[in-house]
Amino acid sequence: MTTDRPVALVTGASSGIGRVTASALVAAGFDVVGTGRDTSRVTPLGGVTFLDLDVTSDASVTGVVQQVIARFGRIDVLVNNAGVGSTGAAEETSVAQAQSVFDTNVFGVVRLVKEVLPHMRAARRGRIVNISSVLGFIPQPYMAAYAASKHAVEGYTESLDHEVRDHGVRALIVEPAYTRTGFEANSAKPETPLHAYAKQRQAVDRVLADAVRNGDDPAVVAKAIVAAATDARPKLRYTAGSMAGRVSALRRFVPARAFDKQIRKINQLTG
Repeated sequence: MTTDRPVALVTGASSGIGRVTASALVAAGFDVVGTGRDTSRVTPLGGVTFLDLDVTSDASVTGVVQQVIARFGRIDVLVNNAGVGSTGAAEETSVAQAQSVFDTNVFGVVRLVKEVLPHMRAARRGRIVNISSVLGFIPQPYMAAYAASKHAVEGYTESLDHEVRDHGVRALIVEPAYTRTGFEANSAKPETPLHAYAKQRQAVDRVLADAVRNGDDPAVVAKAIVAAATDARPKLRYTAGSMAGRVSALRRFVPARAFDKQIRKINQLTG
């Protein structure tokens, strides 16, 4: 089976940003394949084919991409949305826990890119849209492993984009701020909590919970993703929502010392 309609593959599409994005891409004229770890429990979504995918497994990634090519004959857009969170001080986070975050957030992206890119190069068209975060360009105390993974996604994507442009492919970044999903609530907690960090960790946790509760609707992020997938002259980076835009501007134009003080003030850190 092949299709004349563009085809989008969206990871982490069983809920939150991924699910809303899958629906928005259908509305934009795409055939959409959405993935999740166990899609048997996912409520069906019109126009979306759901497949099980573990982005930490080479075999699972290869199998899903082969299924999509066999069914549709093409992949025009890859949205690397699947991700995991992690909170706690860096010293409280084990090496194994940090590796697990990177295996999903960074190496999951690498696995998908390596499987999908040969098909895009052969067709001389395609968009790879990697979901980063404002934490991909600013620090976030008590989320060091997660912020590091998103910084890595930014560096990987920007470098990749230079490599693939000559082949008709673009690699682009979408940077949401805090979004009203269950992501933060489902983030991994520190494996070895230390009393030395307890008070400030708890304060930051409260700040983050408030930020998520008052954050952007997932549809705001989905709109930016659809723009990255469809713009005739795409930008390398798409900030998603007004808060992300403000943070990006502050990072570029505010003096480093003033920016540092603001990070500490927002997170209720002393000193």
